[in-house]
Amino acid sequence: MKRRKLLAYTTTGAATTLALAACSAQTTLTETSSSPTSSALPNIRWKMATSWPTSLETLYGSAKMVAEKVEAITDGRFIIEVFAAGEIVPGLQVLDAVQAGTVECGHSASYYYIGKNSALVFGTTVPFGLNAQQQNAWLYYGGGLEMMNKLYADFNVIAFPAGNSGVQMGGWFKRQVNSVADLNGLKMRIPGFGGKVLASLGVNVQVLPGGEIFLALERGAIDAAEWVGPYDDEKLGLNKAAQYYYYPGWWEPGSTFELQVNLNQWNQLPKEYQDALKSATADTNIHCLARYDTLNPQALKRLRDGGTQLQPFSPEILTACRTATQDLLTQEANSNAAFKEIYESWQQFQADIFGWHAVSELAYSGFAINQS
Repeated sequence: MKRRKLLAYTTTGAATTLALAACSAQTTLTETSSSPTSSALPNIRWKMATSWPTSLETLYGSAKMVAEKVEAITDGRFIIEVFAAGEIVPGLQVLDAVQAGTVECGHSASYYYIGKNSALVFGTTVPFGLNAQQQNAWLYYGGGLEMMNKLYADFNVIAFPAGNSGVQMGGWFKRQVNSVADLNGLKMRIPGFGGKVLASLGVNVQVLPGGEIFLALERGAIDAAEWVGPYDDEKLGLNKAAQYYYYPGWWEPGSTFELQVNLNQWNQLPKEYQDALKSATADTNIHCLARYDTLNPQALKRLRDGGTQLQPFSPEILTACRTATQDLLTQEANSNAAFKEIYESWQQFQADIFGWHAVSELAYSGFAINQS
């Protein structure tokens, strides 16, 4: 994305508010302004489906933040009503609802829908891929958002980053897993390409929405589950259903959540409202990650004080998973032209930014963290 586009996302709020202030507070969809210098902006009300339960004020709260910011920027003319997972459609069917026009927009994660096109994984995260900072760089300035929206156009959708979790945890396990052999036959809730990688190593993969994970883990329907990180996992009570908490979440090094908008509805919006949505999602994208980085350290301490056993994945498991990831990415690129197009661009960006961060972010963090 060109620099001027991103800057527009973060500066449109004030300009749009000024434009809206010139319009009558009584304007409706059918009214027009008599002013020769301005045209009336309509009152619009949308519905937003989400993939999140209301208990997760980080994820569901990010969806609400988008709606609240849009309403504030437009002086109450553009209102988006937010619905939790299951209130309109199940949490893993948000994209379907947006595509069909059942709702005008949705807050979800693209990798839930890789069954539609495996290339959708890049919109959220790729195992052993980009962290949150790098993912934002790729989406906003590395051409990522343009490529993703070219893909989304096939589903009559346009999407915008609207949150990021940062590096996630490796999940909750009822028993220890020390070797690749220990993964064989394990029943685990894990979506996206991480699930595909683990399936290739013998894991019985299941995909469940957040609201169903605790009961499945507690009742033994699954042996392990990953969700997000300490704060959200604690909210779901996963520490009460399993004892061992593994790290790192190699399959989700920087997961982007996004606002998915029906393309027909998007094209009908006044430019001022499109700008409001862009500004609101960009702002939310920053605040979501900042909240996680503030809340997760405190939650991890509470979990450990409460008896959770923190465990690192063994080098054997990590090496096997990385090899399986590379094999999977190559296979998908060979069989899916859209995947190949995005992957080749993404791969070059990853190589460049990994090289830079090796001598900047990693060099600094490796020393500073070890010294603290």
